[in-house]
Amino acid sequence: MKATGENYSVSVPPALAAEVEAVAHEEHRPADELVRDAVMRYLEQRHQRHVQPRKNLAQFLKESPFAGAELNLERRKEYVRPPEL
Repeated sequence: MKATGENYSVSVPPALAAEVEAVAHEEHRPADELVRDAVMRYLEQRHQRHVQPRKNLAQFLKESPFAGAELNLERRKEYVRPPEL
C-alpha cells in the first residue's frame, strides 16, 4: 500500500520559477522534486539551529573575544561621588 502525502500549491516569482525549471531540466529531475528537497533541507537546518545546546555562562566567557584580555571586572564596594562645588 502506497502512502500519500499532502499536496501544496506554492506561488513563486517568475524569476524563481524560471530558475527552478532551468535547474530541473539541467539535473533531469521534476521541478516539484527540487522544491520538495529544498523544503526538507530548510526544515532540517531549522531544526538543527533550535536543537543546539545552550552554553552556560562559563563557556560563553571562555569563548568570548575578550578571553585572556585580563580585564578587571570587579566592582568597588563603595563608589565615592565627587563633591558638588
